[in-house]
Amino acid sequence: MTTVAILQPGYLPWLGFFDQMASVDVFVYYDDVQFDKHGWRNRNRIKVPGGFAWLTVPVLHKGQDKPRVNEIRIDNSRDWRRKHLGTLRQHYAHAEHAPPYLRDLERLFETGWTLLAELDIALIDLMRGWLGIATKTVRSSALGIGGGQSGRLLNICRHFGAGSYLSGPAAREYLDVPMFEADGIRVQWQEYRHPVYPQQHGAFIPYLSAIDLILNAGKESPVLFRQRQDSGEKQ
Repeated sequence: MTTVAILQPGYLPWLGFFDQMASVDVFVYYDDVQFDKHGWRNRNRIKVPGGFAWLTVPVLHKGQDKPRVNEIRIDNSRDWRRKHLGTLRQHYAHAEHAPPYLRDLERLFETGWTLLAELDIALIDLMRGWLGIATKTVRSSALGIGGGQSGRLLNICRHFGAGSYLSGPAAREYLDVPMFEADGIRVQWQEYRHPVYPQQHGAFIPYLSAIDLILNAGKESPVLFRQRQDSGEKQ
């Protein structure tokens, strides 16, 4: 039975994103839906002394009427690449596993990214490789599948012959579960329990970017990634 998950790409996503990807047979990057200006498409958090700091990719969206995620352009007039790499190097300077991963990130950033979705997906693909996730991925924009809010998700599941659809808990507010059940597709809700792992800078903080685990744990990241222990409020 094929299980499908459908999520918008984000910038250096949290571990729950990768957990959903690792738990299915087909993972769809939902890249052609409306861009949310205050969401996770162009930002995430890392651990710093005293708490966390934001890494935000500046984007150009003023004057655009409800742009889609895959239409959002990066504001490369601002030197965000240097700032993000510098922030990571500064705050993970004492993480012994960090250097090779930071070098890979630097090489990826050197590409002349103009579209946010392209950057996000390239980073996700790099990070899922580090976490040992081999799930098949596809972009919704490549499928040519339409429909309403729940209907389009259902149509994508149908396209892959899904027997089940794995959704994040936030979708409980809008997902038409009976519609899926009437089509013979079981809706499963992700119940993610965050692992606890050694971090820099004091007491453990959960629900940061997955890059925090990777830079702290290195080659142990795939093992720790699967150790799901409750540790606080979800994103």
